[in-house]
Amino acid sequence: MRRFVLAAMALMLAGPAGAGELRPFVQGSYAALVKEHAGRPLVIHFWSLTCAPCLVELPQWREAQRHHPEMDLVLVATDSPDEAPKLGRTLTRAGLTGVDSWVFADSFAERLRFEVDKTWHGELPMTRLVGRDGAAEAVTGTVSDAALAAWLARQPGGKP
Repeated sequence: MRRFVLAAMALMLAGPAGAGELRPFVQGSYAALVKEHAGRPLVIHFWSLTCAPCLVELPQWREAQRHHPEMDLVLVATDSPDEAPKLGRTLTRAGLTGVDSWVFADSFAERLRFEVDKTWHGELPMTRLVGRDGAAEAVTGTVSDAALAAWLARQPGGKP
């Protein structure tokens, strides 16, 4: 527990994250992300090093971002902050070093999950699709490019 708190504090004291750095995902982070990206389609993808489907899907998010520049992509690892080096290497291998990336930095992960989605019990991968209007929907499991394109097309001002 003490190591977890120290690692989380180190992440917070590091200041604003640059490209390739993990930011601490704490209570209030989800609401702050939604507010920060208001008016643009936002995809918040939750993943973990221990989730095989997540690791397979990560490179697909790089391609999705390339094909859909109208959306903002945020990645949130549900691992602990002391896994940051391994998380960074995984993101680098997937070609996602420039993506806004976060890591759970609260030892009470249930609180963070509840804040994101009151019905989320930790199953991964999990993706929140937040529309231009702030309306959100959750997708458990992998998200196909066709499903993502259809969601983006439904957004006001989206591509047909």
